[in-house]
Amino acid sequence: MRPSSALADKILPLDALLERLAPLRAGGGIVFTNGCFDLLHPGHVDLLHRARELGRVLVVGLNSDASVTGLKGPSRPVTPFADRALVLAGLASVDFVTGFDAPTPRELIEAVLPHVLVKGGDWPVESIVGRDAVERAGGRVLSLPLLPGYSTTETLRRALSLAEPARERSGS
Repeated sequence: MRPSSALADKILPLDALLERLAPLRAGGGIVFTNGCFDLLHPGHVDLLHRARELGRVLVVGLNSDASVTGLKGPSRPVTPFADRALVLAGLASVDFVTGFDAPTPRELIEAVLPHVLVKGGDWPVESIVGRDAVERAGGRVLSLPLLPGYSTTETLRRALSLAEPARERSGS
């Protein structure tokens, strides 16, 4: 089964994304954030919603599977790129999703050149990749506070620790 066309239309390669953003550029309001979004949790949803409130459109740069593996290790991602992109596209706060293969989204940010660049509060503004390009172009860079208690890595650790006793009981 294929995703609905409305969702698929939100997942774009960079060239198509830039075409869609061109008419919106003059009015301002393009917001960009990025991440792995391996297991989407309430902290992600909250951050994306607050980021979207900062402009007219929210673009999410999504790490490719190879990029996630390079950053997080060989057991990640848990969820493949196409599935992560579809889940993000299904959120009302997300207007566009585009992938990137590099360890950082620097080139993607420089191509999109958003009016507002957003990351979660675990990233100090001075450490946010692409900050220099966005600020040179007159944009803003923000580190938004995180909703406490949510982490993909911690969720995976808990899930694996719950699975351990079950494996021991089954003799696997």
